Amino acid sequence: MSVTFATSTDVRDVRDVRDVRDVRDIHRVHRVHGVQCVSSVFVAFSPQRIWRRVGLSAEPPRHAQSPRHPQKSADPGEAELLFRSRRVVTPEGIRPAVVAVREGRIDAVLPYDTPHPDGPQLVDCGEDALLPGLVDTHVHVNDPGRTEWEGFWTATRAAAAGGITTLLDMPLNSLPPTTTSEHLDVKRAVAEDKAHVDTGFWGGAIPGNVGELRALHEAGVFGFKCFLSPSGVEEFPELDAAQLRAALTEIAGFDGLLIVHAEDPHHLAEAPAASGGAYAGFLASRPRAAENEAIARLVDLARELDARVHVLHLSSSDALPLLAEARREGVRITVETCPHFLTLTAEEVPDGATEFKCCPPIREQANQDALWAALADGTVDCVVSDHSPCTAELKTADFGQAWGGISSLQLGLPVVWTAARDRGHDLADVVRWMSTAPAALAGLTAKGAIAPGMDADFAVLAPEETFTVDPEQLHHRNRVTAYAGRTLHGVVRSSWLRGQRITDHGRAIGRSGRLIERNSA
Repeated sequence: MSVTFATSTDVRDVRDVRDVRDVRDIHRVHRVHGVQCVSSVFVAFSPQRIWRRVGLSAEPPRHAQSPRHPQKSADPGEAELLFRSRRVVTPEGIRPAVVAVREGRIDAVLPYDTPHPDGPQLVDCGEDALLPGLVDTHVHVNDPGRTEWEGFWTATRAAAAGGITTLLDMPLNSLPPTTTSEHLDVKRAVAEDKAHVDTGFWGGAIPGNVGELRALHEAGVFGFKCFLSPSGVEEFPELDAAQLRAALTEIAGFDGLLIVHAEDPHHLAEAPAASGGAYAGFLASRPRAAENEAIARLVDLARELDARVHVLHLSSSDALPLLAEARREGVRITVETCPHFLTLTAEEVPDGATEFKCCPPIREQANQDALWAALADGTVDCVVSDHSPCTAELKTADFGQAWGGISSLQLGLPVVWTAARDRGHDLADVVRWMSTAPAALAGLTAKGAIAPGMDADFAVLAPEETFTVDPEQLHHRNRVTAYAGRTLHGVVRSSWLRGQRITDHGRAIGRSGRLIERNSA
């Protein structure tokens, strides 16, 4: 098989592509941001292609065009830091390399045998893999207002320990919710001196705030979250059909992004109510049909309005054919799933173990297998945590009463890598799902890849090393986890943000996170 494509700076032939996971059918896309595809397939890990898949109207990542900070020189002596690893995960694949860093940016990716000159500090990773820092676009920090659940200090510290260098905070579970620009100012003021990693914010779309959405967009939120069924907190109500149309019409007017908790309230109301400690009863209360119907309605509206929409935490594999067909038609819809849906199954949840409760729910093994297949074929774009913590007291043994949410900020990378390696995937796949695609979704043009001009955000990972999850070693404020006692592959040795080490073997050693805005990061 042969693939030819051109960028603004070069033309390359990629021949003899043996792994079908490396290519995707491009369907309707033929030229994107200077990239001319002359075949029916395209290299999937190319950031240009991921950028187009998420339907963004902003510029593509800097390494897909002329970077804001282009590679000025291949002279490593001009760098401040040199990272050497036999496994550097780059957009072109995993290879031995030296990564030169200057002024917080990647200045060059050089051959592994590049001599180390006097001057730059050398970080020799040996056989440990050098990954771009992960980007988690689905985090509930709950600050201010519910800081007994979590907070910016603990959440961002846990993220850094897990190799995440950028996160986006959800608009609900904090008081006030991020539904006006004034509320956004409150949240930013609280977060400013607590961020261990780069931190941005989603706005919220709720009944009655359509008039606030453009101001929030102009204030720098990355998009807007809504619920189609009750959210669980009274200050963030769901949108009915008319309200959803009004909100999405407004957001489409400035080409914003609507991210959606997609469960249909009518199907939920008709399902048997969850009660007691049996997980089977809780699973029956959140049927696949609720997700399927809500997603179908969202697809129809996005098609009609030519709007950008994103499905949050996909659990039901039944919706995958609908989503794949919508994308083939050109509907601007993207999809995420979460570590718990990819690694936990309904069959293994003990009765009364509400640390496994989340909405939508963890489903059966066959459903999980279908989600993995959808990641492999590109129907699902990214994997993000949906970190939704609470106090231990709220995780009662009654699935009908317990708070729904799974905490996994610190564990997402090893959790996903452990399962991915068993299914034949490599670290390039994990990076695509957990760094490159989430960065593209949010328009974070300096994040998500090890390439010249990008932020020098890294996770140093020992892929073959194992550890057993001990809740006492977690940095989350409340150390409730569905992964307690599990043995995982992948130890995060250190995390780096713009060339500054922020963790060392799980210990926070610096706080250099910034508050970021749409189109400025």
